[in-house]
Amino acid sequence: MIYTEYFPRVYAFLYRLCKDESTAEELTQETFLQAFTSFYRFRGDSELFTWLASIAKHVFYTYLRKNRLQLGAINLDLLADAVCADAADSPEEVAERHAVQESVRRLLDKIPEKYRDVVMLRLYADLPFAEVAAALKISENSAKVIYHRAKKMLFEELKDEYKL
Repeated sequence: MIYTEYFPRVYAFLYRLCKDESTAEELTQETFLQAFTSFYRFRGDSELFTWLASIAKHVFYTYLRKNRLQLGAINLDLLADAVCADAADSPEEVAERHAVQESVRRLLDKIPEKYRDVVMLRLYADLPFAEVAAALKISENSAKVIYHRAKKMLFEELKDEYKL
């Protein structure tokens, strides 16, 4: 029941991170395996999906470490699309969007892990701040402040880079 209900959301979260169907499916399976073997530790302090997203995030980080990938390889299309929200589909605008996406990937790798975690859970898992806070064991206000600061850091760097 849990697997059937939450598989699509966990898979979508991981797919947004790795942008590869087979890897996302493999990581989703690993997430549920870890969740089922440690379900006795779930105290109900958060939504079940929040707990699963937290496990999925750790599974993804483990995958990155094992495959010697950098966190800069994470696809940040959502954040770059937000920067380029008005872009149409002309070749120049598509090229600009890809350039911004690459910049955001590089910049996100440079910010501290706590900022990166909040951004990932907020953007990729579409979690509300209360659930981001629960997943990271911080207050909801701290999650909001960290997210705001991370966005500010990223946008300031993008402004400098693109002379906005």
